[in-house]
Amino acid sequence: MQLVCVSGHTLLALLFLVAAYIDLCDAASVFDVYRAIQYDLRGIPMGSRRASLNHHASSGLSVPGSDITRSVVILPIAKVNITLLNEYLQGKRILGGLLLLLPEKGHGDDNKDEDADENLQVERDLENWIIKNNVPYPVYFVYETPSLKALLDEVIANDLAGKPATATTGGFKLVVSGPEPRKIPPPSLVNIQAWLPGLRSEGDSSVVQTIAIVAWYDTFGAAPGIPAGTDSNGSGAVALLEIARLFSRLYANPKTRGRYNLLFGLTAGGPYDYEGTSKWLKSFDQRLRESIDYAICLNSLGSISGEKLWLHVSKPPENAYIRQIHEGLSEVATELGLTVEVKHKKINISSSRVTWEHEQFSRQRITAATLSELETPSELLENAGSIVDTRYLFYRNFVANITQVILSTKLVAESLARYIYDQQDKHITVFADGSNLAVSRPYVQGWLNLLSRTPRMAPFLSRNSPIIAAFHKELADRIEDVKIQHETMDSSFTFYDSTKFVLSIFQVASVTFDLVVMLAFGSYLGLLFVIALVTTKGLDDLFRKPPSSRKIKGT
Repeated sequence: MQLVCVSGHTLLALLFLVAAYIDLCDAASVFDVYRAIQYDLRGIPMGSRRASLNHHASSGLSVPGSDITRSVVILPIAKVNITLLNEYLQGKRILGGLLLLLPEKGHGDDNKDEDADENLQVERDLENWIIKNNVPYPVYFVYETPSLKALLDEVIANDLAGKPATATTGGFKLVVSGPEPRKIPPPSLVNIQAWLPGLRSEGDSSVVQTIAIVAWYDTFGAAPGIPAGTDSNGSGAVALLEIARLFSRLYANPKTRGRYNLLFGLTAGGPYDYEGTSKWLKSFDQRLRESIDYAICLNSLGSISGEKLWLHVSKPPENAYIRQIHEGLSEVATELGLTVEVKHKKINISSSRVTWEHEQFSRQRITAATLSELETPSELLENAGSIVDTRYLFYRNFVANITQVILSTKLVAESLARYIYDQQDKHITVFADGSNLAVSRPYVQGWLNLLSRTPRMAPFLSRNSPIIAAFHKELADRIEDVKIQHETMDSSFTFYDSTKFVLSIFQVASVTFDLVVMLAFGSYLGLLFVIALVTTKGLDDLFRKPPSSRKIKGT
């Protein structure tokens, strides 16, 4: 009975000790995290090359006493020191991992405009750094939450107090487990085209001319799993959908059907030298190609710069077609309080680099132009759906930029209508505000909201992707002749899977605590053994010398 009582109390104490240990090692929080892009460009590895994490948390790259190779550095994205990251990369100093905090969903910058603009530039620089370097450790993005912010504050406090998290001292440990990323098969580029036939006069055997309205819809950024690219080029895609909606209403009535065919093209592969546009154009037969009067490509129409738009062309501004397009846009722009300036850049046929979408048309000897708020083109893979695009457009200046997209849409639609119906220089408004043909703010806002929530990197979109199905349905509901084209992406790019993981953050005890627990557990087992032995055999047996097993000679 005494044995039961003693061992029972001892067991109870041990259970409390083990419970305390488990509590200190329990998961503090679980978060969805988005892995940085991993790809190869012409066989050269780019982006983050690892996925698994199992290291202690650190609040900076230069915390005294912290082993950076065994630490996951947690940093708000706007506070990243690109220079220091470059020094580490060039010096081949490998981090345990990098966790970058994006502002909480639905919250923008509370800083003054100049501070916010500076932060945005830091974020763009960081994104380009990830995209254009071989980063030999895991890099993840996570949306900041109150609990995550509180956890980071605690890590910062411990680091400032000279108590960084290590195996010896304990602290927070970040764990991401799962298979290492694998190459994905050559991705498909999905183009969607819609055709509104123009009015042909009875007995007229001439070819009806065609105007093409084109916008690319996919993105490329530092994290494939994060929705991005609301402006570049979600705004262009949404403008195209609204223009198609407006003209489908006009063309539904023979009395208001225009004298031009309208060809709408939502193209993929925009970040990759507009590869989808190139493949789409090559699928045209000669008759269609020769019927195209001109093409207008829509690119980034919702950025905050506002009052000036650029018409990028490959032919000289003096060209009659280019001058006519520019004059038509400028006339409407003046009425809307905007300006449109021509920016001429000759194309280099011998170069594979394509900086604007209209250049793919120019290579096919089709007159074309790109309308954009961007004065200069970006480098390959840059600003083609940045992770800061959505936040910048919708969280800092949501209303103003919705208005900008609507203005840009109305500019293109109105100039097209005046050209199609031969109403130039007459200042007649076809899509007047308040009329049943007005540009719809709810329609534009609804589509921009959808794109701001939808990741759209082409290599990670399946043929039956919901966003592609939504584009197709929207056009097919209004236009009879809608087709989808599937093309395989060029082999210059190889992409890797595993874009979204679950991050578990544990608060683990120190090695000293582990030793104390082990000693306590060992002492308990030893004490239990002694008590059991004394109780069953008596105290004398505990110290009695065991009999010798040696045989006695002669017996």
